[in-house]
This record gives sequence, C-alpha cells and structure tokens, in this order.
Amino acid sequence: MEQVGGVMIKSAGRYPGHPDKLPQEDNIKHIDCAPFWRKFGIRWQQCNSVWLVKDICGIICAVFTYGLITYAEFVVMWILILPDFSKHTTYYAVNCCIFQGLAFLAVASHARAMLTDPGAVPKGNATKENIMKLGLKEGQIVYRCPKCISIKPDRAHHCSVCRRCIKKMDHHCPWVNNCVGENNQKYFVLFTLYICLISCHALYMAIYHFISCIGQDWKGEHEECGRYSPAAQTVFLIFLIFEGVLFGIFTAIMCGTQMAAVCSDETGIESLKREDATWEKRSWWMNVKSVFGHPFSINWFSPFHTPVIGKPQAYLYTV
Repeated sequence: MEQVGGVMIKSAGRYPGHPDKLPQEDNIKHIDCAPFWRKFGIRWQQCNSVWLVKDICGIICAVFTYGLITYAEFVVMWILILPDFSKHTTYYAVNCCIFQGLAFLAVASHARAMLTDPGAVPKGNATKENIMKLGLKEGQIVYRCPKCISIKPDRAHHCSVCRRCIKKMDHHCPWVNNCVGENNQKYFVLFTLYICLISCHALYMAIYHFISCIGQDWKGEHEECGRYSPAAQTVFLIFLIFEGVLFGIFTAIMCGTQMAAVCSDETGIESLKREDATWEKRSWWMNVKSVFGHPFSINWFSPFHTPVIGKPQAYLYTV
C-alpha cells in the first residue's frame, strides 16, 4: 500500500501494481460517427462515439445472432405469412406487424447494448497528480486497478476481455460482444425481452401453420401451405421451432435474472462473490428507475432512449 499526501493507495487486484507501470492496452476500438450523422443533418449525441470490443469470439457470436434473426425473418415471412396473405389479410397483417416490430426492437436493442460504453473507468488516471487533485483527507483510501492503472470506483470490476474496469459490471456477454454494466444494462434487458417475445411469436405461428397444413395434406387454395414442398417446409419449420424453443427459454431466463439483479441492485459478480453491500439500499422500484430512467414512461421499452443513470459510485472508502 502506498501513501500520497496522507491518502492511502491500495491495489484492487490480487497482485500489487507498480506506481509507474503503464496501463494495459485495452481491447476497444472507438469509432467517431459524428461526421456520418452530419451528412444527413442529424446530431445524435448518444451515437457520436461508438464503442466496439475487438474480440473475435464476441464478433462471431454477434454475427451468429443476426443470422438467427435473419433466418426467422425468412421462414416467418416467406413460408408462414406471405403465401396465405391474400386469403386472411387481417390476421396475417397483424402478425406481420407484430413480428417485424419486435424483430426491429430486438436488433436495435442488441446494437445499443453492443456499441454503448458499458461504463468504463478512464484508463491510466490513477497518477499521483490526479489523486492529489481529489482533495481527499488523510486516512482515506483510494483503490487502484493494477492492470489498467485507474482509480477504481466502488462496485467496479476489471474485465479480462475488454481489459478495462467497468462500473457496476454484471458480466461480459459474448452474444452482445460487450460487458453488461452501468450504461448499457437497460439495452441488454430489452434485447433479451424482445428476443424472447419474437421466439414465442414465431413458435405460435409455426405450430399453427404446421397443424393447419397437415389437416389439408399440405394443399389448398391460394397456396396457403406455401410454395415450397412439404418436405422442405417441414425442415424449415423444425429448425424454426428448435430455434424458438432454445432461445425463447434462454432469453427468458436471462431476462428474469437481469430483472432480479436490477430489482435487488446486486450485479452477477457481486452475487457470485457474496460481497457485503457497501452502497445505499433502496426499494426495488427505485432500483428499476435508476436503470430504465425516471419517471416511468414508454421510453422504458425503447432502445433509442438513453436513461439518466442514478448517483455516481463513490471512488473511495473511509477508514
């Protein structure tokens, strides 16, 4: 433990870091999108700077996610809806709007969760000069990450994939190729919610179509059982049902786990480590509003709305 002007500097990792050590190179690419938006006369502050984790496994998982959504789009539109659209226009128009709306919100939520800074602590700011500028009293302790050499806030954890300290880090999710932290937890919850909903909706439509066409021996007026052969349709529907069941259950569990963490104000890492709460305890409703925004509104369900995050976490402890 070092001492600067009476302030104690303690290493937050398992191994102490050297005071003059350079911070570890991160795994992040920052993309300035402001010039792109200006071409269309748009000033969108939230998307001026894009955060992208340079992890090949995460990028493959993200591309695979979009591939699964594209496959569901193909089967739902070209096998379940369009062949019978002219005969039952209202029914299929409603289902088309529901599915397309949920799919669009799922993709938008995934993009926001993946490209939003989850709450990274400034790298290399744990210098003696910056610590002196904090104006701390003698006896107070500042925690420093030995890897990214940052002043480590309370409840922040170092991510080995991003190679940065993330405020209120819950976990690193390869499916969104990013950490789930203070700034993007809302988008991750929305992503799991909308994927679960489109999975359930696609399951309903696939099973309904399958039962209806079996009853007609895969024949009928206006090609309502599809332009593809019964064997091809069966294969497409089986894969869609398998995808819907698998990801419907998986995302439902993830959404429920995340909402439980939001309501209890306890991240996944804190739950696993069984860390004692050093932060102010609030009601579950206040915890939800601290993630989704205050007050309650339709913006809670919009991936395009950026909530105002609650109180910033403390950077120090007092002894």
